Order: sequence, then structure tokens, then C-alpha cells
Amino acid sequence: MSDPPAPVRVARPDDAPDVVALRALVHPYIVRGVASTRKMIAEPSPGEHWTAFVADVDRAVVGWVSAYREGRTSTDGFGCVSLLHVHPDHRGRGLGSALLTAALDHLAPLGIRRVRAWALDEALPFARRHGFTPGRELRYSALELRSVPPPPPAAPGVRLLPLADVGPDELYPAVRAAAVDEPGDVPVDAMSYQSFRYEIWDNLGLDRQASTVAVADGKGAGEEAADEGVVAFSLVKRDGDRMWSDYTGTVPGHRGRGLARPVTSQWSCLRELG
Repeated sequence: MSDPPAPVRVARPDDAPDVVALRALVHPYIVRGVASTRKMIAEPSPGEHWTAFVADVDRAVVGWVSAYREGRTSTDGFGCVSLLHVHPDHRGRGLGSALLTAALDHLAPLGIRRVRAWALDEALPFARRHGFTPGRELRYSALELRSVPPPPPAAPGVRLLPLADVGPDELYPAVRAAAVDEPGDVPVDAMSYQSFRYEIWDNLGLDRQASTVAVADGKGAGEEAADEGVVAFSLVKRDGDRMWSDYTGTVPGHRGRGLARPVTSQWSCLRELG
């Protein structure tokens, strides 16, 4: 891969504070702190050929993009251009196009034939000009935790526990099973244990006290409730006083039992955690 044109360069770990500040301006709903951003740049996810580029103007980071092979799917040749964004004061100067070119140049030698990206509404014309076709719409909501009602009781034969009370080997099978039919452009059917550890369990932002799992004891009523172990979960990432509902899922054989609401309603307890 040839070097990207100036002022675009490969991101460095010490860019993390500026990257977080820029992201908070353009994507204020995303919660990823300086420490986890620094680790993401310094120690990228194994096996995905992850890299990131920044637009550096007068020693200030004014643009960002990351690019990688999607390692959680069995679909060959599928890659991602993630969170391409430029500071509003620096748009219209070709920085977005330069960042995108750097990202696509990184993916091309990897045999990537299809690329997914995310764009804000105002960036859709840019995406179309560069050959992307709009697909699904994503929506994000904010919630003031003081308005969350108390959690409903768990289903019979199920206990609600903080994630801190279980280990990664207990959570991984549930995460993998819940992700298989997750709506998306490609199936999430090849999540390795290594990827799970990096993306979820060892993520510096994961709050294991605020995250909740539903654990079946095998004594519930009905054939579907006979399994044991983690059957539903809601994972929370935090940065200071802000939190991000990162992933809520239920193992397919336990859906329809009302487990998602109890695990997410545990957020009402977060006011006690500060």
C-alpha cells in the first residue's frame, strides 16, 4: 500500500484525545473514551487487517476513517470503511475524499470486493458520488436514566446477574448464538473467540457491573427453558458519566420469554453506580 497523500496519514496512538474530541463533535451519541481509542489504534483487532487514517491540518486532527476486513462473517471479500468524518470547519476541501481513498487503497490488496460504510444524512450525496448505494437506516436514541422504570421480575428459572459474576467462556456462546440472525448486510456467523475477547470482553469501556446477563438454571417451565447458562444479555460501555448500550441479545431458543426487557431495565440501577 502506498502512503496516503498529505495531509492524510496513518493514525497514531497519541492521536486518541483529538480523535475522541472530533468524534464527540460529529457523532455525539458514540461512547468510546480516550483509553479505549488509544488501545484500538495501538493494538488493532487481530485477523481483520484493521487500520485508521487521520486528516492532519496544522497539527490538529480534523478527519478520521478506519478500514478493515469484516472478520465476523463467513462471506468472503467483505470489508468496512467505518466512521469517515471530517470537522465541519474543514469540509469541502477534499479531505473526505482523501480519507476514503486511503481506506479503499488499504482494503484493495486484501481481496475485498464489497465494502460497507456508514453515513450521516448530510453525507449521503458524498457517498453516492463515490459509488455507494444507500441501504438500511440506523437510528440512535438517548435516555435519561432517572426516567427508567424499575426492572420487571425475571422469567421463571432465570436469574439476573451483573456481567462481573460470569466469565468470558460463559458469555461467548450466548453472544455467538444471538448474533447469527442479527439483521445486517452479511450474516454475523463467524465470530471467533479471539474476536469476542478483543471486541467485547477485553474492551476497556465495558462496564461489567452495569452490564447484565440472564442465566437459566434449567428448572424453568417448558422444553425451551431446559438449557442452562447465559441465555440473554445487555452489554454496556461507559466513558465517565456517559454510557452506550453496546449489544442486547437473546439466544434464539429463549426468545419470546420476555428476557430482553429485564436485562435492559437493569439500567435503572445505574443511578446508584454514579
